[in-house]
Amino acid sequence: MGPLAGLKIVEIAGIGPGPFCAMMMADMGAEVLRIDRLESADLGIRSAPRFNLLGRGRRSATVDLKSPEGVALVLKLVAEADALIEGFRPGVMERLGLGPEVCHAANPRLVYGRMTGWGQEGPLAQAAGHDINYIALSGVLHCIGRQGEAPVPPLNLVGDFGGGALYLAFGMVCALLETRRSGQGQVVDAAMVDGAASLSTAIYGLAAAGLWSEKRGENILDSGAPWYEVYETADGRHIAIGSIEGRFYADLLRRLGLDQEDLPRQHDRQGWPRLKMRFAEVFRTRTREAWCAALEGSDVCFAPVLTPREAIDHPHNRARGTFVEVEGVTQPGPAPRFSRTHPEIRRPPSAPGADTAEALADWGLSGEEIARLQAAGVIGDKVAVTA
Repeated sequence: MGPLAGLKIVEIAGIGPGPFCAMMMADMGAEVLRIDRLESADLGIRSAPRFNLLGRGRRSATVDLKSPEGVALVLKLVAEADALIEGFRPGVMERLGLGPEVCHAANPRLVYGRMTGWGQEGPLAQAAGHDINYIALSGVLHCIGRQGEAPVPPLNLVGDFGGGALYLAFGMVCALLETRRSGQGQVVDAAMVDGAASLSTAIYGLAAAGLWSEKRGENILDSGAPWYEVYETADGRHIAIGSIEGRFYADLLRRLGLDQEDLPRQHDRQGWPRLKMRFAEVFRTRTREAWCAALEGSDVCFAPVLTPREAIDHPHNRARGTFVEVEGVTQPGPAPRFSRTHPEIRRPPSAPGADTAEALADWGLSGEEIARLQAAGVIGDKVAVTA
């Protein structure tokens, strides 16, 4: 039973950060019911649902949100819920008849979580966008890359998941705690551009103090510093060094056999190119595994750069159970961990509509009502699934 056990959440199905937030809440024990579009199940699932890992831990019901009866059904579920998650552009839920005012009329204690890229208002609120656009506008993308090269998109981890899903989950838990005190629900406006900017707070502080250059690849954390860098090894693989603190840097020099060599001082930026070249020469003399044997577990702040497959099998990750297997699919397990209320993945991902009747019955609908809604085409019936 995770720390959010007992909470009931309605998730209006979306893509990216919304599902990731719902997955996190489900991992932590909340009962999350995903409302998928009725048409999303009509053609069946083109690949096995078990690989859609962002859909794990919760059931799915398909509902026709374009019909008055479908909207009324969702409002009935909202009346039983603690929170709702939606990730449409501003105004879409209102046009469906499921905006915050309508939902709060049905349940004044409801925490209404909204996930967008640009936020609920502002000049760009209605513009299309993706992770790369949000982190570009926040100033984050500009900072990521090597000297003399274009910015490098850091997958979609900073906007979608870090600045989006995590901030929505944090905001919803904050609002749920406040509701216990006030008895009133509220709207959580989580915008990826806001979250990405928030994640870069420390960088903005360094820049304001004159300690961060806007030129990429010239700073401590952006590949400018030779002691915070990725290096190639003799076998064409890579290792990562993060020897920021003076004592860690001294240990690095000693273990590389460079402690007696006449080299620039650690924070002499003019000497960084020379240091980086020398480090690169040394690291290319051994294989990655040889460097693991020499440096792993030391105060150098070292790690091999692993592929996802390699990460699964690393002894540290295995010892901690960082990755788990569900229905034959190895995946990252729930995080963080708790001493008493242990989070868990309670079910593999469901195909859209696979749990419609079962889930709606558990949320209080009678068998007769479910049968009537199925006959009327308001909710799904059978789902074709490819194994």
